[in-house]
Amino acid sequence: MSTVVKNIIRFMLFILVQVFVLDKIHLHQMVTPYLYFLFVLWLPFNMNRSWQLIIAFVFGFTLDSFNRNPGFHAAACVLIAYLKPHLVNLLIPQEGADDNYEEPSIKSMGGFLPYFIYVAVLTIIHHTWLFLLQAWQFGNIWYFLVKIIVSTAISLLLIIITELLFVRKQKFRTNTV
Repeated sequence: MSTVVKNIIRFMLFILVQVFVLDKIHLHQMVTPYLYFLFVLWLPFNMNRSWQLIIAFVFGFTLDSFNRNPGFHAAACVLIAYLKPHLVNLLIPQEGADDNYEEPSIKSMGGFLPYFIYVAVLTIIHHTWLFLLQAWQFGNIWYFLVKIIVSTAISLLLIIITELLFVRKQKFRTNTV
């Protein structure tokens, strides 16, 4: 299956699962589990950075359209799409696993720990920015911090479950012609 078709299917599935399943779950009126941004984290390594930002914006804006939010998810998705290449460069050894694999995964990033760090850092950044935009104030700082921590923990649990249930086959690309 081509990368474009695979990502179109992922786009639709992540939006549908987030809107029709996860957005209906509210734990103590504080936490809504988020999984949709995993689409942005799974975008291919070799994709042009401008295209990643555009796709992240369209993806977030699509979710905002369903939720009637004025661009909160779009802003959070663009932020993590912007920071993603920097974090990948820090976590992947310089011999270039990103040149040999198509997209970020446990296998392509050299094991569970680097992949988990990649996902955890971007999840924390995503949730912090999203909740800050939604509240637009710190008001009760403890409520804000607990909301970030609990939402991040639940999202990371969902991401690990998703990775275990839907194993993505990674093809090793060689650099030779």
